[in-house]
Amino acid sequence: MPQRYDSYPRIAVVTGADSGIGKACAVALAADGFDIGITWYGDPDGARRTAEQVRATGRRCETAETDLSRLPAGAEVIDELADRLGGIGVLVNNAGTGGSTPFLDTGWEQWRRVLSVDLDGPFLCAQRAARRMRAAGLGGRIVNITSVHEHAPRVGSAAYCAAKGGLGLLTRVMAQELAADGICVNAVAPGEIATPMTGQEDVDPFTEERPGVPVGRPGDAREVAAVVALLASPAAAYVTGASWPVDGGMLLMGPQAGSHLSSDEWRSA
Repeated sequence: MPQRYDSYPRIAVVTGADSGIGKACAVALAADGFDIGITWYGDPDGARRTAEQVRATGRRCETAETDLSRLPAGAEVIDELADRLGGIGVLVNNAGTGGSTPFLDTGWEQWRRVLSVDLDGPFLCAQRAARRMRAAGLGGRIVNITSVHEHAPRVGSAAYCAAKGGLGLLTRVMAQELAADGICVNAVAPGEIATPMTGQEDVDPFTEERPGVPVGRPGDAREVAAVVALLASPAAAYVTGASWPVDGGMLLMGPQAGSHLSSDEWRSA
């Protein structure tokens, strides 16, 4: 008989949570009753601000710096934070990097760094988290933050698209293999979100216009976090192996965008 897996520890680790989507996820999960472990890289002040917001909800927060371009050692942070918090029930693989370089100009080192941070790192972090979840026998949740470019290409983003596409398919394999352990694995695929990564750290998305997006604006990181929080919850026990676009309808616009472009500007990164 299938078992119920709804008693996994209310402990979540969020990678890359010093700003943007990761920060919003950490705060949203804390508000839902999770103790939080966050990883950060290069922004100690951002990590401190995230931790303060988590603790303001009344939940614990532990922080650790890691560099997911230095693997496999960089992924050891998952076990470190789980040990400090007393377990792990949810992993949000959010840490990522990108760049805008044409395919023919992309150097090997740049290619390897993006693939390391955006694909190799999530793979190793998820392995460590899933092994702990399986050993505990209580189930769990893994949410991989991909991108709309898990599903659709973008000129000038060969490495990024390859990594996010790979992470999307990895998510589906993980979902198949871990379902019997009560571990649900899903992807969340943001579109343009007002964050430091898109050069919009302090931008109110409701003040920006995006005519090519049905909703007409960029997204807010908290709108991504709301979907992550749902997928991290016991209520999502029958949801696994899916990719959830949070893009204001951007992915719906492929044929329309193609037929309404009036110049060759899209050919430039």
